[in-house]
Amino acid sequence: MYLNTEKKQEIFAKHGKSAQDTGSAEGQVALFTFRINHLSAHLKSNHKDYNTERSLVKLVGKRKRLLDYLKKKDIERYRAIIAELGLRK
Repeated sequence: MYLNTEKKQEIFAKHGKSAQDTGSAEGQVALFTFRINHLSAHLKSNHKDYNTERSLVKLVGKRKRLLDYLKKKDIERYRAIIAELGLRK
């Protein structure tokens, strides 16, 4: 499995406040980004997997809504997570 408990704790420890703080916006955005990257790689070799494509679109939408919320609430945290994950070019 590509995403186990240890990997999740590592992501939340790096981008959130702690490994147990799974509800922070930064941690959630980092987790969504990890999953989006994995699904994108899967779709490169399985281009007819439409269920995965739909899941990818839903995840991108969730991440976008969460980033919009973060942008509205605290622009500095938004800029920090964008720079850390390298989302905007």
